[in-house]
Amino acid sequence: MSIEIIVGLPHLSDGPILRRARTMQVPALISANCLSRWRRHEGWRQWSGWRLASLANARGLRSLDLDSGGYVAMVTYGGIPWTVDDYMALASSFPFRRFASLDYCTEAGVARDREEVLDRLSRTIRANRDCRERTNDLGIEDRLMPVLQGRAPSDYERCADALAWSLASGKVVGVGSMCRRHIHGPDGLVAVFEHLDRILPDGVMLHGFGVKGTALSYLKGLEHRIASIDSQAYGVSARQDALERGVSKSDALVADHLERWTAAQRYRAAAPARATQSELALPPPEPSHNDRWEAAIATAREQIRSLIEEGQLDHDEVTASWVQE
Repeated sequence: MSIEIIVGLPHLSDGPILRRARTMQVPALISANCLSRWRRHEGWRQWSGWRLASLANARGLRSLDLDSGGYVAMVTYGGIPWTVDDYMALASSFPFRRFASLDYCTEAGVARDREEVLDRLSRTIRANRDCRERTNDLGIEDRLMPVLQGRAPSDYERCADALAWSLASGKVVGVGSMCRRHIHGPDGLVAVFEHLDRILPDGVMLHGFGVKGTALSYLKGLEHRIASIDSQAYGVSARQDALERGVSKSDALVADHLERWTAAQRYRAAAPARATQSELALPPPEPSHNDRWEAAIATAREQIRSLIEEGQLDHDEVTASWVQE
């Protein structure tokens, strides 16, 4: 069994990119952000719903998955602009093969320190539970893809422990915050997947969001655990190509890069495995609570995380001022 290569699509406009994906019959993924409608109100750009009509263009694709668009939302808007109910309305509007839970990414550009990483783990756990409750009501739970988040391998294990309901044999579980991660090292992409392989029940499969194509040859030994990866890296190569040649980055050019990128990933997936670095034991974190004030802040943060995970606070609740109080 080989790892499935899923092509991330930048949009669903009926043009060269979508037609090429349809002709190639590659599995595809779209971000909720690409389906968003926006309007300006009193000088501010505000989210105003989904552009559902474009989903009709997806007919004829081999399959289409949906990502919640958490990273782009955090970087661009400073938070997720749609509610769980909004997102579930989108998920239920089309026969997506799988749709990812809402989650809170932990890349360094978003989570600046260890405390913020822990905050985002708790919010991810709560968001997963909220999405599951809505999918039960809508009868689409079988297509929900829970998402694990973290910075270190042990963070992903914490998420998995809290979301044990999602770890049924045959279930595909998403692994987030992968696209900007190094392949090797104690917190590297290989270390995270190897750690999850050791601690997850047999039969639970993984999907890696934004996994580098160059990582495929290092993940060959985990084909029994990794169902699929997705990437839109071909868009970056198309942009570089256009700049070097002094031409426009047209959708036709992007479609050509999509085809070449997919062929390269399939070659890597079929190539012999490359030796991987064993996961290193992480040293315990250095104590940072050097005075009573820092200890009080840490206690407050942990209490608020517990309230979020238990559902007494919403996953998107603004809590920074409460910590200070």
